[in-house]
Amino acid sequence: MGRVHAFSAGSQPAGRVHPQSFKLLEELGHDTSQARSKSWDEFAAPDAPEMDMVITVCASAAGETCPIWPGAPVRAHWGVDDPAAAPEDQWEDAFRTAYDILHRRATALLKLPVETMDAGELKAALDRIGKK
Repeated sequence: MGRVHAFSAGSQPAGRVHPQSFKLLEELGHDTSQARSKSWDEFAAPDAPEMDMVITVCASAAGETCPIWPGAPVRAHWGVDDPAAAPEDQWEDAFRTAYDILHRRATALLKLPVETMDAGELKAALDRIGKK
């Protein structure tokens, strides 16, 4: 197992993963075999994996009350425009832009010495990354 285990979920899941998400991720060589639309409530259940960090990316999720996550993870918001809200003829560019922003931020996160950071330091670092 690797250093990071990432999960994705939504506060108001659509019931399906957007087809443009699959298209882009597969073009970039990502395994999408386990991808499915799911609620973030799955990760608040007693048997959910304990997380060190929860990072919201959707503008609507930033203002919502989050579930109580097991383990009291550090929370941050990395706002990204919803690419699915773009007109269909702009989906390819919109999804690529969102991917590029999140990839750049995730790369910055992976460079942090999170194992030696306290919660306050980690929160400040995540907030800085989210502004880039």
